[in-house]
Amino acid sequence: MIHLRKEYPEKGDLVIGTVTRIANHGAYVQLDEYDNKEGMIHISEIALSWVRNIRNFVRENQKVVAKALRINPQKGFIDLSLRRVTEQQKRQKIQEWKRAQKAEKLLEMAATKIGKTLDEAYTEVGWKLEDTYGSIYNGLELVSEKGSKTLENLGLKKEWIEIISEIAQTYVEPPKVNITRTIEMTCWKRAGIDAIKKAFREAINAIKDEETTVNIYTLGAPKYRIEITADDYKQAETTLEKIINTAKTSIESEGGTLEYTKS
Repeated sequence: MIHLRKEYPEKGDLVIGTVTRIANHGAYVQLDEYDNKEGMIHISEIALSWVRNIRNFVRENQKVVAKALRINPQKGFIDLSLRRVTEQQKRQKIQEWKRAQKAEKLLEMAATKIGKTLDEAYTEVGWKLEDTYGSIYNGLELVSEKGSKTLENLGLKKEWIEIISEIAQTYVEPPKVNITRTIEMTCWKRAGIDAIKKAFREAINAIKDEETTVNIYTLGAPKYRIEITADDYKQAETTLEKIINTAKTSIESEGGTLEYTKS
């Protein structure tokens, strides 16, 4: 179970939960991040459409992302909503939760190596990383990328700096960024397909010495998707610009065109 610094969610927070039981009036959810406290999703908050049978939308033991609507710590109830969570919010929350789980496992590993408890790891290291870098895992990614200097201004004991640096650089991949563009490339010559293939080959050759990952695939001619993965946005944008400019020059020399948009 992930450690949090607050006992209850606040209004508007997204929470991860497990559906434990379903009744005619709603579904009950065990909150994985809040010491398994129970929340309830009223039938009116299950879906945007009319709900005749709740079980058509949720089932026991299902993991859900819900929004906290009303919280009363004195009475111990938490009202939740499924229908007010967008797909993008759901994906983002699940990603944050998985990163928090990884961070906790790494903190526990570090604590075990130096004879500390997990609670001590959170108090002495975890919360300081969160306060400084936005999340514990964000901090561990920076340690993986830049080394122990990331920790030197956090007031950590030397033993923590050494073990956290070792674990982060062993088990955490440095952060990457991804950008994409959808392009439209056409060439109406008899050998137009060959001209398009040539444009892509020249574009890839232009960035072959750069430390980026490039994927280009068709969405159905004349649309193509370019995906760039790099260490930072500046590097990714530079690579992408070089690919597009090279491909554009090549295809225009064959009488074709290239247009692109952000996506």
